[in-house]
Amino acid sequence: MFEAAARLENFSRAAEELGMTQAAVSYQVRQLEDRVGRPLFLREKGRVRLSEAGRRLAPAVSSALADLATAFANLSADDSGVLAISTIPSFGGTWLSTRIGRFQVAMPDLALRLATTGRITDFARDGIDVAIRSGVGPWPGLTREFLMRYHVTPICSPGFLEANDIREPADLLRVQRLAPEDPWWTGWFALAGVTMPDAAPRAGIAFDSQMEEARLAGAGFGAALMTPVFWRDELAAGTLVQPFPPVFMPPVSLWLVRPEGRHGVRKIERFREWLLAEMAAERARGLAPPEIWIPPQ
Repeated sequence: MFEAAARLENFSRAAEELGMTQAAVSYQVRQLEDRVGRPLFLREKGRVRLSEAGRRLAPAVSSALADLATAFANLSADDSGVLAISTIPSFGGTWLSTRIGRFQVAMPDLALRLATTGRITDFARDGIDVAIRSGVGPWPGLTREFLMRYHVTPICSPGFLEANDIREPADLLRVQRLAPEDPWWTGWFALAGVTMPDAAPRAGIAFDSQMEEARLAGAGFGAALMTPVFWRDELAAGTLVQPFPPVFMPPVSLWLVRPEGRHGVRKIERFREWLLAEMAAERARGLAPPEIWIPPQ
């Protein structure tokens, strides 16, 4: 009642919102003021406004009610038995998709809804419980947990490598590169000891995710900056190749994120524990540069 009256600064409108009479709202406000020993509203010429004490109290009351609403929503969501996960396509369509079946086997009572999107997740609007996000962070209202540094290196098909006689990093300057205007190419060439020419790069194709780049690169249409951890199976099978060792790490990482108010939701914790264990197993394999497991400073 106080929250509605404070938010609207109008007893009549608060009464309409709460399904009460204006007199009942006014009476309960008086009762509350008697309990705290000071006026919470200033009444003047048929209208009310918050007093200094009321303005100090209102944010705390609103926050407490929001926490209660979140707690009840969490109970309802946890009882649903459905875990909604949002992830960027490059991670969800590669690394996660090849492992998520193990989570389902381990948690047969929990149904999964996996949404892959490059759009920033709105947890409330999209009905998402937990997300894997790439970026720098932090994000207001969200808890983030580090997974790995984003890292890229040129990857192409073996046929493309042979047809273009690519023997050293500088050779990539004269061949078709996917998304050639991507600034990460500049970072990778610098790491490989190659100075890029001042001339504008040749026209190329830019994609929203590595999934599309992998299809075109695998078909022999160019070299793409891709994350080798995501394409481990293809690299092992030889359908894709990584010509050179240097791996560039831009100032972007992968994070597990969830709303701050959703701590302790069991289905989220079960996924978090599983994902971190899978990440630890990936790290233990020792096939990726150790630097990718160190959070950025």
